[in-house]
Amino acid sequence: MDQASENGSSFPSFRTSPLREKVVGEVHARPFRPITSPRTVLHYAFLTHGDEAAQDHAWLADFCVSHGGHVPAQGARHHTLAFGGGTLSWEQHAEFTTYTWDGAASPDTIFGKVPATHPFGAAFRAPGDLLVAVRLELRAPHEGDQWRHHFDGSSLTVSTLEGGAAVVATDFRQDGDGLTRFLVFNHSLNDVQAGAVVQRLLEVETYRTLAMLGLFEATGLQPDIRRFEIELADLTGQMKDASALGTNQELLDKLTTLAAALEAGATASTFRFGASRAYDEIVKARLSALREEAAPGDLSMAAFLTRRLAPAMRTCQAIEDRQAMLSRKLARATTLLRTSVDVELEEQNRILLQSMNRRARLQLRLQQTVEGLSVAAVSYYVVGLISYLAKAAKESGLPVPNANVTTGLAVPLVVLLVWWLVRRIRKHHGEH
Repeated sequence: MDQASENGSSFPSFRTSPLREKVVGEVHARPFRPITSPRTVLHYAFLTHGDEAAQDHAWLADFCVSHGGHVPAQGARHHTLAFGGGTLSWEQHAEFTTYTWDGAASPDTIFGKVPATHPFGAAFRAPGDLLVAVRLELRAPHEGDQWRHHFDGSSLTVSTLEGGAAVVATDFRQDGDGLTRFLVFNHSLNDVQAGAVVQRLLEVETYRTLAMLGLFEATGLQPDIRRFEIELADLTGQMKDASALGTNQELLDKLTTLAAALEAGATASTFRFGASRAYDEIVKARLSALREEAAPGDLSMAAFLTRRLAPAMRTCQAIEDRQAMLSRKLARATTLLRTSVDVELEEQNRILLQSMNRRARLQLRLQQTVEGLSVAAVSYYVVGLISYLAKAAKESGLPVPNANVTTGLAVPLVVLLVWWLVRRIRKHHGEH
């Protein structure tokens, strides 16, 4: 009987991917929490890098234990905890961490004193540098426009949401506590819809702030890119007048150094520009999901943010384009200069080979001269030996004719023999 039968299931048991649980669970991660009116929501986002995220996870676990809550699972990226009559939510993202708390608010006062039960007091440990701070008030519909004096009229945006089911007002400015204020009037949203609207508004503020980080990266790179462009123009102008190999090699070294500096800056900014584009798309998606429309006589959030976000994203794109164009120009200039250097080196090598050929011919002639002299010298010594042998043989009584005649007759034979031996030895060496 197989495992499926033992468990009372009619389906077979398959080997499960280790990522299946994470993938399935990610769809249900960070659900919209129902929120009732009136409510005060405090939202903070901190930039976290490296070990800061792990340290924050450990601190949150101790914080939950000290307040009688459940500890976040190992590797968890979101967690909720009942705190101070409300709910504290923790979320960890790629480069930032958010803490969001909602608590009961007075129905009579808008932007009054923050509930004292919030968790962001002296005992709270910030995981990194603060980037986003939001105070959102969820209220029932209000009579009159007295609430407008809480905002800056020059940047105030008022929009209807979800087809008129709610109205949101904000000026995207910081108040005296450093918090960006949002005021939401709930006309007909149920608790789940209200929670979704609140979460999307918080995400709009968080991601529009993160998207703007790319603008300051771009403005910081502009002076360097301009300097690179001027230097490249100067180097390419020098290439036209350069003719000596040493000068071209010096120019090539400068171009290589310039290309390395450009690529270092481009590599460092790639993540920031890519992240800004992604955050900008999230902001647009959240505004679209809210079905936001401008209230009569007021500016909408989408119109206000587009006026600032769109130029910032175009600036980031322009800097990326300039980096890419400058990189291509540097590559072409380096290729042209390297080709020029290679041609000059080949010309020098050709001249060097011609010189070597001349020296080789001179050496060959000298060798042939030496070979002729060596044949004569060796023949002379061999003939001398024959002369001594002939004289010794005659004195010893052997029937040898005149020694001088014998020596003279031996000369041509010895010369031919030595010449033949030298020629054979040279031919043998030539074959090897």
